[in-house]
Amino acid sequence: MLHVTLIGFGAIGRSLLARTRGHASLRITHVVVPHAHVAQAQQAAGSDVRVTDAVPADARLVLECAGHGALTEHVLPALARGVECAVVSVGALSEPGLIEQLDDAARRGGTRLHLLSGAIGGVDAIAAARLAGLDDVTYTGRKPPQGWRGTPAEQQVDLDTLTEPTVILQATAREAARLYPKNANVAATIALAGLGLDATTVRLIADPGVSENVHEVAVRGAFGAMDLTMRGKPLPDNPKTSALTVLSALRFLHNQVGPTTI
Repeated sequence: MLHVTLIGFGAIGRSLLARTRGHASLRITHVVVPHAHVAQAQQAAGSDVRVTDAVPADARLVLECAGHGALTEHVLPALARGVECAVVSVGALSEPGLIEQLDDAARRGGTRLHLLSGAIGGVDAIAAARLAGLDDVTYTGRKPPQGWRGTPAEQQVDLDTLTEPTVILQATAREAARLYPKNANVAATIALAGLGLDATTVRLIADPGVSENVHEVAVRGAFGAMDLTMRGKPLPDNPKTSALTVLSALRFLHNQVGPTTI
């Protein structure tokens, strides 16, 4: 039986707990949340899960789904003491030096850090193609104009009057993650699988012709070419979170205990 510690108990964590209950080979035994939220989370999680404000000393596998701050607060020290960790909040790695710190901690701890694909597909193909050499990787994120409310796009264009697709940002993946952190996870995942944060182009588009979030990835290299378009559905209880993000984490857990992995 594989015992798993979750960091975070928002929409992703709650969904993972519900989907793994009763699994024959794995069990979420601990959930880590800020101290002020322990009592509330414990009531929601149930008596078969222990909610705490720190990764337990005997943790075997940690799965982060809490947001960017959790990587420095919990994942770094867990890796350093040899605990295997998987990360959903890949966008945090756009912070200069953080991926190097995590890599160093994993090496010192003699363990591994897994970066989960989350809401985007094709990551395995990009990472494989990188081994022969990549020429260009571009990620394009499209949302309806109102989906860019509360972002720097409001200073770029009048979101209420757009009649055609409008580019609100074209920059490196690192710069895009800094300016548009809610889009950081997908852009950073594509970048880290391929050319890196400073050599991957990100285009963000306000498009009145779409009603959902659309991810487009274009890759060119020695392997040939790949063009991918995804229109992901959100979690029913949190429209800001992709359902595929939860399924990506669930696949990772299943692969840890299954006799065959893919």
